[in-house]
Amino acid sequence: MEELINRIMAAAGIDEGLATNAVGIILGFLNKEGPEDKMQLIFDALPGAQALVEAREENGGGGGLLGGLGSMMGGGMGAMAALNELNSAGLDMDGVQSVAKELISYAKEKAGDDVVDDVVSQIPGLSQIL
Repeated sequence: MEELINRIMAAAGIDEGLATNAVGIILGFLNKEGPEDKMQLIFDALPGAQALVEAREENGGGGGLLGGLGSMMGGGMGAMAALNELNSAGLDMDGVQSVAKELISYAKEKAGDDVVDDVVSQIPGLSQIL
């Protein structure tokens, strides 16, 4: 996780706390919206990722009202709720794209292109963030 956070800090020009929070938000969204078997492969390839998502969920991370509505509606609404949560955390659209692209790139390096591409292709609205 440390290598990923450092890469995101450099790519997006943000501090460690924001980078960690952003990774948790995005992975939490992918975990809710993506295929469970493929997400497990990603979590297995990214030590600490699943614990980060679980810790956010235990601490009430999830975007408040919009996050709750987005997860109930899924798909594009889930993507919009995640985007709103990332904006509320302090990222503008360029920052969101930098973090998301670096996370996806890193996940592809560790879990493989096919696994990550399969997750991305099955989530409506994700291409709007990437």
